[in-house]
Amino acid sequence: MRKVGGALAALLLMGVCVVFAGQGTESLVLPVEGKYGAVAFPHWDHQDSLGDCNACHGMFPQETGSIDRLKADKALKKKQVMNNCRSCHRQRAKAGDPSGPVKCFDCHAAG
Repeated sequence: MRKVGGALAALLLMGVCVVFAGQGTESLVLPVEGKYGAVAFPHWDHQDSLGDCNACHGMFPQETGSIDRLKADKALKKKQVMNNCRSCHRQRAKAGDPSGPVKCFDCHAAG
C-alpha cells in the first residue's frame, strides 16, 4: 500500500510539473527602443486565448532574448513583432473575439 501511495504522489507531482512547464513566464516586459517605451506582455493571457504558441513563436524561438538577438542580426525588422501583435489584436476584435489593445499607449509605457 505504501508503494502505491508513493507512486501516486510521484505521478501527481510529475503531472503538476508538466502542466506548469508549458505556462511560461506570467508577464514579461519587452524593452523597446524609441519614444514609446517598454511593452508589458501578459504571456499567460496569450497562451490561454490563442492556444497556439506558433501564433507568435513562429517568428522567433521560445528563448529569452531571442527577439533582441534576431533584430540585431537583422533577421527581424524593427516593428515586425509589433505589427504582428497589432494585426492579431485587430483581427480578433473584428471577429468579436477577446482581443488586446490596438492603440500605442495601451501597450507602451510613455517614454
